[in-house]
Amino acid sequence: MAIHVQDEETDWMVREFARKRGVGITAAIKLAIEEATRSERQGIDALTRRIEPILAQIRERRVPIKQEHRQSTSGLWE
Repeated sequence: MAIHVQDEETDWMVREFARKRGVGITAAIKLAIEEATRSERQGIDALTRRIEPILAQIRERRVPIKQEHRQSTSGLWE
């Protein structure tokens, strides 16, 4: 399979990345994608850890809807 890079700067960046890692162009692209994916996943995991305490507080303070109120408003969306 071929990938045609039409941007000289991008071509240079990939080649430089490959040179620094001591790998070929294909391996460099694969490494870059793996590193970007891992970084993205770690960012999402970090965000999840930061917001989980906030979500727990919201869950604790949530007031349950009374059954009679739920029945009286259920027909509004039908």
